[in-house]
Amino acid sequence: MRTGELKGVGARREADLAAAGIFTSDDLLAFYPMAFEDWTNVRKIREVVPGEKCCIVASVVKMRTNYLRKRGNMMLRITVADGENAMDIVIFNARQYNQQAFGVGRVYAFFGSIYQDKMGLPQMVNPAYEEMNGETVLSIRPVYHTIKGISQKMFRNLVKQALEITDEIPETLPDSIIEKNKLCSRDFALRNIHFPIQRKAYNIARYRLVFEELFFLQTGLFMRANSRCRQETGVAFKRDDSLREFAELLGYEMTGAQKRVLREIELDMESAVPMQRLVQGDVGSGKTAVAAAALYKAAKAGYQGVLMAPTELLASQHFESFSRVMDGTGVRVGFLSSRVSKAERKHTLEALAEGSIDILIGTHSVIQEEVKFANLGLVITDEQHRFGVNQRRALAEKGNGRDPDVLVMTATPIPRTLAVIMFGEMDISVIDELPPGRQPVDTVVKPLTSRASVYKAVGKQLEQGRQVYAVAPLVADSEVLDVMSSETLCEDLKKRFKGYTVGLVNGSMKQEEKDEVMAAFSEGKIQILAATVVIEVGINVPNATVMIIENAERFGLAQLHQLRGRVGRGSGKSYCVLLTDKNSELGMERANTIAGTGDGFRIAEMDLTMRGPGDFFGTRQHGLPTLHMADLTKHMDILDGVREDVKEILQADPSLTAPENSIIARGVENMFGKLDAIGL
Repeated sequence: MRTGELKGVGARREADLAAAGIFTSDDLLAFYPMAFEDWTNVRKIREVVPGEKCCIVASVVKMRTNYLRKRGNMMLRITVADGENAMDIVIFNARQYNQQAFGVGRVYAFFGSIYQDKMGLPQMVNPAYEEMNGETVLSIRPVYHTIKGISQKMFRNLVKQALEITDEIPETLPDSIIEKNKLCSRDFALRNIHFPIQRKAYNIARYRLVFEELFFLQTGLFMRANSRCRQETGVAFKRDDSLREFAELLGYEMTGAQKRVLREIELDMESAVPMQRLVQGDVGSGKTAVAAAALYKAAKAGYQGVLMAPTELLASQHFESFSRVMDGTGVRVGFLSSRVSKAERKHTLEALAEGSIDILIGTHSVIQEEVKFANLGLVITDEQHRFGVNQRRALAEKGNGRDPDVLVMTATPIPRTLAVIMFGEMDISVIDELPPGRQPVDTVVKPLTSRASVYKAVGKQLEQGRQVYAVAPLVADSEVLDVMSSETLCEDLKKRFKGYTVGLVNGSMKQEEKDEVMAAFSEGKIQILAATVVIEVGINVPNATVMIIENAERFGLAQLHQLRGRVGRGSGKSYCVLLTDKNSELGMERANTIAGTGDGFRIAEMDLTMRGPGDFFGTRQHGLPTLHMADLTKHMDILDGVREDVKEILQADPSLTAPENSIIARGVENMFGKLDAIGL
């Protein structure tokens, strides 16, 4: 039923609901509450405790209004009593309808938090309220995300109508899954997720809906993976000793973790099933060497490979290092970016198309339509989270009818809870070992008031010929935030260190300008680099030994860890100083977490817990469907069980074509869209 057919919904309210994505009664039922108000928790006024949320039932004794000059609004103060005891109800920003809603001698239920006034007496501020009459029921009431033009009371009434017009809500899971996992029916779940008859009923309903979301999510991702695995349309690279040959070219011993991951990649490449592998590795773990080895194997087998990096500087660094290592091997390396000349670009494109370039290194320029390969066999994306799904797909589709092997790399450690979801269609490798000799970065937390002493110590590093990063959270000064900006920081550093060259790089600059400054810093022409988080990835300067992060409380854990990873890349002892506002409790917690560990994967788990999955480096770019009930930081135990059920079902019926699985196929389509549209 359309929402416009429900009682109380006119054209305007129907439009307001539509703006929130609610068009039908089914949409109303799928718009789950974000919290609940337990109006059954009724307290006598003499029993209330400051800080507690509760309900009181009392009659209005008197009302008065005051105009607040500073706030610029009206305050309504209502004295209520439940016999011998009285307290005040305070409503700020009161309107005419608030005053008209109350009458002396009438009885109301008030729900909210208990505060103390200046005299130590209890009061409620801006509570929810409802007049008590013969129809008023004090129950557990849902609280929904705000929808413009629709009050909470109105939305509850609409949901009640949607439930009342439905005799029994259809099931969305097979009976076998419901029975095996002891789940309640969907009818029970939806009725009790909105209007639970008791707390236990709500918990049962929530478990069912969390399970259902994770079930369809994991089914869709497994089907995507299985559709790839069933099609042997990839390149089967020949078995040879090319990886051993490449290891000898490096001139140093790879770590055990690098060797293990390379073996996994080698097995993938020698299979006709297209490789889809994510390689995770903390800063400095040696992912680039692994990528170079895989490209070398592809080239030696007569195929072309391409590596796409997010920045000009990172791409050029890869080009230089790959060219140096592969010099004399017969492997030809090319480079492509928006900054190469027209003549160079024309030559590179022609060489690529005729097959005289074996490995192409570049920025997003490599995905442009005119870039054509003669025999593409391997695609590698570096710092994969900097690219959207469509960009990575565009590169993988340049295989001339054959699916190239795909390898994506990230130095941003991804918690297992997200990795199994976001990359459910990929195999995951982890380089969890740092090369021998890498020194940990000494990390300390200092108050902002210690800035002068910190920069005095920095001067000693500069005297030893070292270089320094100084990062600020803002590009330019703000009239609202009392926070350091990169521009102010740059000017301050120029005054402090007059004998040294100070550079500036931030997000307001053109990419060409940023690349020029970063290149100058990399070459040692700039000794101090004032920056924003644009240096989070894409720059490798072994001579830089100090990272100063101003207003560190303004950064997330993952960002702080990545910024710290810019130093400690050479043989010299390195330091990271987090200048933090002590008044920011969460900021201090983050800073102390970073100072306490260098384990990127542990930090990532903590970051996920603090921020939640929706914000973890923009997970929505991965095409991850929105989860309304499931929380990947809390429901991993449920997901583990779900995965086993899904594997069992898909092993017997990979395409969900069996009649008994049609209900699952509909659920997957509701979450992902049409199966054929997403490659399932």
